[in-house]
Amino acid sequence: MNVTIYHNPACGTSRNTLEMIRNAGLEPTVIEYLKTPPSREQLTKLISDAGLTVRQAIREKGTPYAELGLDDPNLTDDQLLDAMLKDPILINRPFVVSPLGTRLSRPSELVLDILPDTHKGEFTKEDGEKVLDEKGKRIV
Repeated sequence: MNVTIYHNPACGTSRNTLEMIRNAGLEPTVIEYLKTPPSREQLTKLISDAGLTVRQAIREKGTPYAELGLDDPNLTDDQLLDAMLKDPILINRPFVVSPLGTRLSRPSELVLDILPDTHKGEFTKEDGEKVLDEKGKRIV
């Protein structure tokens, strides 16, 4: 199964998501989107396929969101996309694409919705939260 993650290794949510993909026995294509940003077409498709609006896909925390005035409700999707493409840190992460769908994996366990049920056992996030039990089944 081909899986792609738009990853930021400095982000705990992104690291947890990547490890959950690997826990399912998959080695994804890892795109460090700060080094290799998606094209406008790719970004638009990621957002659309994940069922999000452009505004829902923009990252506020730890970015120049406020200083750029991106909270202005009159800004169009095109203007927001322009800002995200100019400064990729504004792209929320991690986006994951698999044959089973596309997700913005926030929280990281949302990635489980688009992975096969082939997990190798328990999984605990970096913060200590258990996500999968010893049989690889999702803890609800």
